[in-house]
Amino acid sequence: MYPEERQQSIAELVGRRGRVSVADLAGRYAVTTETVRRDLALLERLGHVRRVHGGAVPSAAITVTEPALADREHARAGQKDRIAAAAAAYLPAARGSVVFDAGTTTGRLVAALPTDTELTVATNSVPIAARLAGLGSVQLHLIGGRVRGITQAAVGEDALRFLGTLHVDVAFIGTNALSAEHGLSTPDSDEAAVKRAMVRCADRVVVVADSSKIGRRHLLSFAPLSAVDVLVTDTDIDDADRLQLTDHGIEVVTA
Repeated sequence: MYPEERQQSIAELVGRRGRVSVADLAGRYAVTTETVRRDLALLERLGHVRRVHGGAVPSAAITVTEPALADREHARAGQKDRIAAAAAAYLPAARGSVVFDAGTTTGRLVAALPTDTELTVATNSVPIAARLAGLGSVQLHLIGGRVRGITQAAVGEDALRFLGTLHVDVAFIGTNALSAEHGLSTPDSDEAAVKRAMVRCADRVVVVADSSKIGRRHLLSFAPLSAVDVLVTDTDIDDADRLQLTDHGIEVVTA
């Protein structure tokens, strides 16, 4: 493979996976780590990637924008379905309580809820609440507030007041980005405040996020990695990222 072909392949891989390590790239292309670093330096100068400690992320890895809910619903749908199915193993026992964060991956957990087990569920997601409303086994609490059109999630003072009085067994949290340096992050301050309150009110925090979110950073951090008990993601997670997360005490589950 010519250097130009390798560099193009690296740029495409970074864009697809969200983060790659120098060691992984060296093994994948059978070159030295010094060669990989030179490739990444060139790609960074061209604006294709941004180098970080131990690897690279897309040049737009730090962003203040977010796609609409309908767009996210179809992105990486297969991975999200598998993540939700695996995350269902962390639902509490009968008569337990959970809070579902708004999001397309957390929304898929609804299909995995047992119909014969009584659960108390709180959520700020209008679509999730609509799906749960017809389940006789669920005692549903819809968290109120101003609904953001782009995420269909209730945010604001009313939502925060309710969450300030809430205590649940498990919080299932979605995130726009996850990194060791910036923790869990999202572009919107109101969403960040609600997610932060959800993390605080739970005995156990289970984050559901596909591997494209790992290594990225959005504008506002709402929780450090130390607040996360379990991350359920897909099998495309980089080995170096998995090791870094487990070193932070997080149980990493791939589906």
